[in-house]
Amino acid sequence: MFLKRSYTPEMMDDFSIQDERIDLALSELRVTNKLLGGISTTEEGLSLLLNGKKSDNISILDVGAGASDILQHLNKNLLPIKIISIDLNKRACKYLKRTSAAEVICADSTSVPVKEKKIDIVHASLFLHHFNEEEIKKMLADLLRVSKSGIVINDLRRSVFALLGIKIISALFSKSEMFKNDGPLSVRRGFVKTDWLKILNGLGIKKYRLKRKWAFRWMLVIYVS
Repeated sequence: MFLKRSYTPEMMDDFSIQDERIDLALSELRVTNKLLGGISTTEEGLSLLLNGKKSDNISILDVGAGASDILQHLNKNLLPIKIISIDLNKRACKYLKRTSAAEVICADSTSVPVKEKKIDIVHASLFLHHFNEEEIKKMLADLLRVSKSGIVINDLRRSVFALLGIKIISALFSKSEMFKNDGPLSVRRGFVKTDWLKILNGLGIKKYRLKRKWAFRWMLVIYVS
């Protein structure tokens, strides 16, 4: 059983929030990504795109980056990569500059200020669910413009079980007002397979890999033709 997709804005979408609530939510999201499949999902997607190529000097554009914690973890423990993080929230950019070695661009990820084919891979983790389908299609078209190899998308799979799980986790373990509000809402804004297929078909994208990942995530790899 699946829920109808929600379009209710999250607290994280309110850029007037520029205080420690952002820091705490990003800190808790680091733990969630580590324990609930965020890192492994991106790792597999990057492996598919790299296809055995040496990863030295691979540039990865992290859109809607938040803390860029997944790529930072992979850079430290597995892949030597150059991370360029883009986020529109000024507080998130300050957090990034304080906690990462990434190049930080405080800009709108829906139209990235990057020249054509200047980046090897684009990464979008827990970002696209913040937008409606038409916005996502426009964004993907722009991201394919700047990428040499393709896009790795790591996002939420919408289901009743995922919703119940995040409600329990946030109630028992979270100290963040933003995480408690946005966690369940993010799941309701997540995707089922038909959502992705409509988006991909609408863009005429034929070369991709879509896979369910633990826990309640999608790995979508889009290859540049």
